[in-house]
Amino acid sequence: MTPFQLDHTASVLSDIFTFRQPADAVLSAYFRQHRALGRQDRAEIAETAFAALRHYQKISAVLPQPPNDTRRAALAALVLGRGISVGSLKEWLDGENINFLSALKARKEEFSGSLNTAAELPQWLLERMQVHFSETDILHFGRSMLQAAPLDVRVNTLKGKRDKILARLQQEFTGVSATPFAPNGIRFDNKPALNKHPLFLDGTLEVQDEGSQLLACLVQPKRGETIVDFCAGAGGKTLALGAQMANKGQIYAFDISDKRLANLKPRAIRAGLDNIRIERIDSEHDNRLRKLYGKADRVLVDAPCSGLGTLRRNPDLKYRQSAGSLDNLLQQQYGILQAASELVRAGGRLVYATCSILPEENGQQIERFLSEHPQFALSDCAALLASQKIPLNTGQYLQLDTAVHHTDGFFCAVLERRA
Repeated sequence: MTPFQLDHTASVLSDIFTFRQPADAVLSAYFRQHRALGRQDRAEIAETAFAALRHYQKISAVLPQPPNDTRRAALAALVLGRGISVGSLKEWLDGENINFLSALKARKEEFSGSLNTAAELPQWLLERMQVHFSETDILHFGRSMLQAAPLDVRVNTLKGKRDKILARLQQEFTGVSATPFAPNGIRFDNKPALNKHPLFLDGTLEVQDEGSQLLACLVQPKRGETIVDFCAGAGGKTLALGAQMANKGQIYAFDISDKRLANLKPRAIRAGLDNIRIERIDSEHDNRLRKLYGKADRVLVDAPCSGLGTLRRNPDLKYRQSAGSLDNLLQQQYGILQAASELVRAGGRLVYATCSILPEENGQQIERFLSEHPQFALSDCAALLASQKIPLNTGQYLQLDTAVHHTDGFFCAVLERRA
């Protein structure tokens, strides 16, 4: 990093550390405002800003008000998160800042002895997790989220087969491999920019975490069926379902956000899918849903959640959430799950998923739902995956652990409506 890049990093951290907007959105806006920044400049700035977020607890321990000293916060991120040696910075830092960084490194043992700095989790989240998990498990989770995620893509089977696409990509890039579980996934360790690659532009590749791909496998749609993606967002899972159906049947993609759904239409065209009906709804109780009551073969509820399973990608989420916002999400999740269940036909399937690791968002919601809806029964996710020759067994629920499975932290439960 250069002094020029450090100045820009400190500047953008001033906005990021307010935690009013997602960090990636703040960075995108900043780069639009500073178009003279080169590609390498942007990469250095973004990587250091995210390192500051990943190590915010340690930075806060030495800088009681990080938003008021973002230059030092950026320097701390270089040492704590990016492994830059203090000595390599001596050419352009004054003695006071060198002493600050040297003292920071000397506190390594102290950081390891405190749960919030060792796991890099804020107090509100620690208190939530301590109800369910041991200190060892909390450390295991927190540390697994300190590394940046690789780039996973899904091969659109309407346009190609994974083996052939993988062989081609391995000739072009290093660190490319098949995902171990998702049958159509490919992983890039080095996260190359693919947005202008021919295979991305023609819809053969879609960016999608392996865990998200596995959720679509658990929906297991069949050609000719009526499928509902109840919280479709930008439509990554919608597109995966459409490919599994070979563009046959009907998928309803619902969401309350016009902005998110607007991204789905061009993606569907690029993917070669015309069996997707995109509709914005006002809420889970929108009257437009009545036409599908008891008619859907499969309904996917990728519920709004804390997103704590995605902290590798979105480390700021743990600071933009709170105990209060989580409680509001729990009510919203259950209301959506109940509303979506009305659409499932007798003998049909209801799939509930989150990208969270908290039991109150996951298993506890399902246990409550089953106790109040005896017409539904829990299916075994491990057996459903095994039937598709996917070698993954986390029990009746799909519960993906980042450290173990190298995916985002996902939860999924599959419910069948009794015939």
